Amino acid sequence: MNIEVADRLKHTEEYYFSKKLREIDQLNKNGAQVINLGIGSPDLPPHPEVIRVLNNESQKANTHGYPQNYRGIPILRQSMADWYFRYYNVDLDPQSEILPLIGSKEGIVHICMTYLQQGDQVLIPNPGYPAYSSAVRLSGATAISYSLQADRNWQPDFEQLEKLDLTKVKMMWVNYPHMPTGARATTTLFEKLIAFGKKHNILICHDNPYSFILNDHPQSILAVQGAKEVAIELNSLSKSSNMAGWRIGMLVAAKERIDEILRFKSNMDSGMFLPLQLAAAKALQLDQSWYTELNSVYANRRTFVYKLMDLLGCAYDEKQVGLFVWAKIPDNYKNSYDLCDEVLENAHVFVTPGGIFGSMGEQYIRISLCANEEVLTQALARISTAKS
Repeated sequence: MNIEVADRLKHTEEYYFSKKLREIDQLNKNGAQVINLGIGSPDLPPHPEVIRVLNNESQKANTHGYPQNYRGIPILRQSMADWYFRYYNVDLDPQSEILPLIGSKEGIVHICMTYLQQGDQVLIPNPGYPAYSSAVRLSGATAISYSLQADRNWQPDFEQLEKLDLTKVKMMWVNYPHMPTGARATTTLFEKLIAFGKKHNILICHDNPYSFILNDHPQSILAVQGAKEVAIELNSLSKSSNMAGWRIGMLVAAKERIDEILRFKSNMDSGMFLPLQLAAAKALQLDQSWYTELNSVYANRRTFVYKLMDLLGCAYDEKQVGLFVWAKIPDNYKNSYDLCDEVLENAHVFVTPGGIFGSMGEQYIRISLCANEEVLTQALARISTAKS
């Protein structure tokens, strides 16, 4: 049979990590025992109380049917609203301005499929999360990259953006604390983004899953006055609550945006498993000590990752935040892929090439903090041996 894929997939490749994990799996089958420092999948468990709620609720006979509300249960939406007010000083109506998601990655697709079509253009950060451009292509719209550079602290150059033809631009994706570079958010940046969106009638979509990791000042773009008029924010429990595999996120915006996106989302899934929603509500109710203890672990691990970067001859900014360390590679390597392939082949350690995040990342690599100190020590030993 000769059945072609749809046009929307012809320029959309399999996700890099999906392909790389198969390669690593084959190396492991051949006895390599690769140390994976590439993916930001937390290796620590959620809080014990969160797991207890999931266990207790999943044993009840009446919790296994379809969810009764596509918008999520009231206690979850209220917990999300309380969390936003407590940590971001953002006031949200839990009835109309919050939409729970089965992971925030699906929210990227939901937003693009709700608002975009052929002929529309979208501003995408370079470097940036590859899912933004993939979702834009799937929607039929065209991705227009805007460059982020280290000398501007990885923030958009608004003077350059203003020189573009923005007449077809309908949406702009932004992400602070920035992944992959770890650049912090600032109030001034968010104010400029909101003003830019209002001026050009561009929907500002802010992806915000890293604001609690090694960052003492979590920020939301919705804290800017008038932001709800032009902005949508995605957030997640994957990193902040060690619940990546649970697939729990949220979309927060004005009521009109929530209603519009729900028109698409309600046709894609039937909502989230009730015990997961109740457990997520418990996670959001934890006090500041949870984040303090989590960040203490990551801070210790980061010192080991700095040593790894030093061993590889890479340069990095110690002010960066988030779940990774981003660093510039030595000049003797053509690009990040060469360095990463060398480390994988000779030391059986996988680190992420910055080039997968766009052309502006080709001279950088990224190492995850989602490995304990014993594993990081082993990685140091392997790379040291390979370089000697």
